[in-house]
Amino acid sequence: MPHYVLRLHTDRFAPGATASLPAGKRVLYVRDGDAIVRADGRAAGIAANGAWFGRGTATVTAGNAGATVLRWELLAGRSPAGDAAGIDSEKTLSQEVTLDGRDGHLMRCDRVDFPPGGIAYTHVHRGPGIRCLLKGAIRVEVNGRHHDIAPGGAWFEAGPDPVLALASETEATAFVRVMILPGELKGKSSIRYVKPEDADKPKLQTYRVFVDEPIQLP
Repeated sequence: MPHYVLRLHTDRFAPGATASLPAGKRVLYVRDGDAIVRADGRAAGIAANGAWFGRGTATVTAGNAGATVLRWELLAGRSPAGDAAGIDSEKTLSQEVTLDGRDGHLMRCDRVDFPPGGIAYTHVHRGPGIRCLLKGAIRVEVNGRHHDIAPGGAWFEAGPDPVLALASETEATAFVRVMILPGELKGKSSIRYVKPEDADKPKLQTYRVFVDEPIQLP
């Protein structure tokens, strides 16, 4: 099956700064501040905790207070893609993924919020994705290893590997993620709990979907 790269950049805009983005499948999430995205002859304003999806070239302009933008992109193979020009941009995480281009896919961006002590019981997803912690703290356990994530930190989940996530016991925790999922899941959950005894336990986390867009793979 073809290989792709899913990557996450953290883009920091000074007040009024503008970045030019080359064509590509991407999601922009505004972590703080606000921005205007111009693409395909249209303009869209994005406030903090809002997201945008696009496939073509785009320009992003920060508001009067500047902006911090999380930028996910799905690239074909090992082909290079131009980076954002005109801003302070940091590659936060990049991961090769294998996708079957014969079937339709979705690029989904959502936010997950946990109250103190929240748990995402051992589960799998039907596609790979990169998460970025917005606030709080979370411990992610997968394949016998654990990773403690602080705000601004990112991690990759392949999808079929069972994951247990333990949120902070003392403060609210939230992360935002982008996953590449089968097209048949549009509007549907991608999670499956591994242990039968966990399926009926109360789930304290909440979800907000920003983007659930079909994409075609070359």
